[in-house]
Amino acid sequence: MPQNTSPSPQPDPAAEKRRRRNTLILTIVAALTVLVPFLFWKQTWFGEPLTDAQIDEYLADKEKPRHIQQALVQIQERIERGDASAERWYPQMAALRGSPVVELRVTLAWVLGSDNHSDLFHQTLVAMLTDTELLVRRNAALSLVRFDDAGGRQEIVKMLEVFTIRASEPAIVRYRLPEGSTVDSGTLLARLEKPSASPVEIRAPLPGTILEHLAPEGAAVAAGQILVTIAPAEDHVWEALRALLLVGREEDLPAVERFAHANEKDYSAKIREQAGLTAAEIRKRDSGK
Repeated sequence: MPQNTSPSPQPDPAAEKRRRRNTLILTIVAALTVLVPFLFWKQTWFGEPLTDAQIDEYLADKEKPRHIQQALVQIQERIERGDASAERWYPQMAALRGSPVVELRVTLAWVLGSDNHSDLFHQTLVAMLTDTELLVRRNAALSLVRFDDAGGRQEIVKMLEVFTIRASEPAIVRYRLPEGSTVDSGTLLARLEKPSASPVEIRAPLPGTILEHLAPEGAAVAAGQILVTIAPAEDHVWEALRALLLVGREEDLPAVERFAHANEKDYSAKIREQAGLTAAEIRKRDSGK
């Protein structure tokens, strides 16, 4: 039987690139409809599911914040399963916005994004955009994207920016880590020393990489003087870019495109590709207005 010697059709590189881009955009949009902010307590596992009575007990346990956190996570799991019984706890959950425990507020801002049909959750998240803690504000901003609410867009854009750490008072600065060090939220960055008082600790409010010490080691610094700059961590950049794909504006393009051309030693190919997709979607959306 004679063999078919006709040449195989050659793939169209441009068409393949468009196909991959469209597939990735659809995947990202689908993921954002169930966006789970990343600024949650890491490596948390709470074991077996709680009963209704246990959730009631744990939510009321002001002495053990971890119990409240566990109850919140279990309620979130019920919401994601479509269990309408979770609504009984919604007022108690919203009231936790006033908790003095920062970690609980961080967790709450994450959980409230689970039901994007709840007006109570929506309004609570809007209020949490003014929280005094950075990670609470960021989680609230990301969760609001699930409500098709761009009210936290400016906070999301800040996730792409270099963060500055300033001296809280005049003192002598003593750094604890060199430039280029990777830090997490709460990492000790420096101490401010004064002759007649205990040293004041300066800790990182977010994860990232130390870019530069702006004051020399051992220098006398003034209150408000910039001490350290921190480049954003990759996971913060990733979540911000995904959210801006949906709510970003033309004015955000410089911040986004900086990561499309980032050095490969600083940010991964995944970040660069996402930044390119986000920038393209922002332009497409604005051009259609």
